[in-house]
Amino acid sequence: MIKSEVSIDKKLIDEAVEILRKMVGFNTVNELGNEKPLADYIKGLLDEIGLETTLVDLGNNRANVIGRLKGTGQRQALLFNGHLDTVPPGDIDWEYGPFSGEVVDGRIYGRGTADMKGGLAAMLMAIKAIKESGAQLKGDFIYTATAGEETDSIGAVHFVENGGLDDVGAIIIGEPSSKSINIAEKGALWVEITTYGKTAHGAFPEKGINAVVHMNALLSELISYRFKYEENEIVGHPTMNISTIHGGVKTNVVPDKCSITIDMRTVPGMDHGEIIKDFERLIEKLSNEIKDFKADIKILNNRPAVETKGDHPFVKLAE
Repeated sequence: MIKSEVSIDKKLIDEAVEILRKMVGFNTVNELGNEKPLADYIKGLLDEIGLETTLVDLGNNRANVIGRLKGTGQRQALLFNGHLDTVPPGDIDWEYGPFSGEVVDGRIYGRGTADMKGGLAAMLMAIKAIKESGAQLKGDFIYTATAGEETDSIGAVHFVENGGLDDVGAIIIGEPSSKSINIAEKGALWVEITTYGKTAHGAFPEKGINAVVHMNALLSELISYRFKYEENEIVGHPTMNISTIHGGVKTNVVPDKCSITIDMRTVPGMDHGEIIKDFERLIEKLSNEIKDFKADIKILNNRPAVETKGDHPFVKLAE
């Protein structure tokens, strides 16, 4: 009996490795995305397992794939979720190509092996093992692989907005976690703030309105900004990173526009709407204090923090 279980495990592991190698071979780097070919490949695997499958075309060679193993309907569904896209391989020299999926000394090399094509392969093999066991599930078992997690979450947003969570009681996201159970995640609020001025020749700056100088005033206020929050025991405290700044066109021209982007990471309990109002109040304050000050704010990404309580029955079951 033990030998039989070990041989089954070995077979599943070998198959998972081969599937992961093939997944890594698909270039799904964001911003380009190009997740549809990988979604097609996964759909084929889910079809072979015997799941009810759907490929959701999001346009521009992007897609979600959904597989459902039907239960008896007595319980809510359990959802496995992961993302198809990866971050870029960067400019570093890779000893093994970023899309090679080479296996060396028991390790698979390539972009996305951990984040998170490895999770996609593992979850797929888990649902295959359950299907092949013949177990009768009381609730549906759903596998979803979505597009665009690294930037705008286009795939996950589409899935949720089209009722994907309507019958779901619990979600497992197979991100790399060193085998720990993560039950909270910081939120992301990305904003772009632009100051506006009036262009003039650099020899006569008094005839213009310098948008960069006005941005400097705004930055001075931002640096002293204090969050309203209660520290979270899991994810800690919020952070703010002033990420980029762009202003001016030439050395001898007074800049009439300057923009910054800000990456804020929030903790559970923080209200993104209130943070945005804080920015708007800051702009209004500077408009009252500085002659000709003008600025606006644009929301680039708005994803609140999430948390499941540690005493939740599903968390206890996972432990």
